[in-house]
Amino acid sequence: MSALDSVLRQLSHEPTRATRNRKVLRANPVAAWELRIGTLRVYYEVREDPDRVVVVKAVGVKDRERVRIGGEEVEL
Repeated sequence: MSALDSVLRQLSHEPTRATRNRKVLRANPVAAWELRIGTLRVYYEVREDPDRVVVVKAVGVKDRERVRIGGEEVEL
């Protein structure tokens, strides 16, 4: 299964429900939610008005305690 398939499967139903692979993040400049797919991290927000829309803000790669988005290390 591709990363895109995982994102679609995980976020098309109840994207604001915390699970083993989805969690709410502390306030940060990237996004409110994180989805884990192996070493990938998908950072997204959910807009509810007028319809529910999931907006992917960034995709990063996690290596130990570091996350890189676009080749740049980001602190979340």
